[in-house]
Amino acid sequence: MAISSTFKLGLSVLSFWPFIPLASRAPAYGRLVAELLVDGRVPWSRKAILGIAAAYVMSPIDLVPDFIPFISRVDDVVVTIVALDLFLEGVPKELMIEKMYTLGIDGRELERDMEAARRFLPLPIRTIARRLPALMEASVDVVRAELAARGYIEKDKDKEAIPA
Repeated sequence: MAISSTFKLGLSVLSFWPFIPLASRAPAYGRLVAELLVDGRVPWSRKAILGIAAAYVMSPIDLVPDFIPFISRVDDVVVTIVALDLFLEGVPKELMIEKMYTLGIDGRELERDMEAARRFLPLPIRTIARRLPALMEASVDVVRAELAARGYIEKDKDKEAIPA
């Protein structure tokens, strides 16, 4: 019995082997995310994705119940990876290069680490997650148009509201 449990432990450790280099660079990546969060050039919808993900991870309520063996343990990891991927994808390229240079982060390492994390996610989840920022922005536009139509807020002069 001890051999099989040791074998299972070994397999689980080996399955996380690609994340060991990522873990060593996590503090630098954390500083990068913090710098980008306070920068006004990052779209608000991308910042909101990180906020929603943080609220989900800290929440005691999960979409996947804890009695489901494997999936219930990794749902927070999946949400975190998707949120970070979407956040970093939405940052303007010039800003990302500027911040990485300032913090001394190699862009190739960051891309390799994100690719390793993306491989952890099933394709349907990645496909659905890619649509999230556009859905959030469209929802806000609809709410703004409705509030403007009811006279609660003024219409943006630069941006034409979506007709109801």
